Amino acid sequence: MNTQWQTYKERSNPLALQLMRWIALHLGRPSARLLLYPITGYFLLFAPKQRRASFLYLQRVLPKKPTFWEVAKHIHCFAATILDRIYLMTGQFEKLTIAFPPDNIPVTYSRNGQGCLLLGSHLGSFEVLRSYSIKKCPLPIKVLMSERQTPMIVQMLNALNPEVANTLIPLDGNPHSLLKVKEAIETGAIVGMLGDRVMSKKREKTVSCLLLGKKVDLPSAPILIAASLKVPLIVFFGLYHGGNRYEIHFELLAEQIVLSSAQRQQEIHYWVQRYAACLEKQMRRAPYNWFNFYDYWQDDE
Repeated sequence: MNTQWQTYKERSNPLALQLMRWIALHLGRPSARLLLYPITGYFLLFAPKQRRASFLYLQRVLPKKPTFWEVAKHIHCFAATILDRIYLMTGQFEKLTIAFPPDNIPVTYSRNGQGCLLLGSHLGSFEVLRSYSIKKCPLPIKVLMSERQTPMIVQMLNALNPEVANTLIPLDGNPHSLLKVKEAIETGAIVGMLGDRVMSKKREKTVSCLLLGKKVDLPSAPILIAASLKVPLIVFFGLYHGGNRYEIHFELLAEQIVLSSAQRQQEIHYWVQRYAACLEKQMRRAPYNWFNFYDYWQDDE
């Protein structure tokens, strides 16, 4: 995997985002969902790189060559989750059906006063857990993430609910980010981060792993942080299943990661590959939930 995602220009329009927000909050979700069709059409017509990236990904994950309509379905799914973030940020959970697993692993640790790392991805919606945890379940959560790729969307959503926005630990060049992660963990909080994108090949350590049949570089930072802080590492997915249905999925990757000095690199590779295997399993379950719209496997290169 490369860092090509950073060069892709955000195609959002401030006026269009404000219109979507107004319709969503004043006319309701059914009316707002009608906007998803022209949004999907816009990306199909005027975002050739994103359209091509969708095709390349679907070609890997689907059992047959993807059609134009399957690419449209993929983009529509992404737009639907962006729209639902408005309702999540404003606490209108009654508009959505969110299914939690019987065993809510992070809550179990939190109730015992133990912090842990929650490792997500650009598969589905991380927002469905972050917003829900603020209002509906006793889960103190912080999210370590970059805001650089879609600043207009992030600013629009954060303005809706400063309480949720305050859960963010910014990753972009902030030297104190890891210290804030450590402080949050020590208070028993859950710290979420994404593990499927490399921020900088020059500054970030990576591991080459197999994902959907081809090697990609994934960051080793989540494994190193979990090992350093001696905390549980839990894989998380907030999958969108169409309509108003979301499914939360947790999987305990490790109770504690211990890296030996003799085989440190091999052990790091083992754990990152374990994460990649979890990611691939959920990609095949919900293929239209993958929201990395760039040449992730460098197929065109």
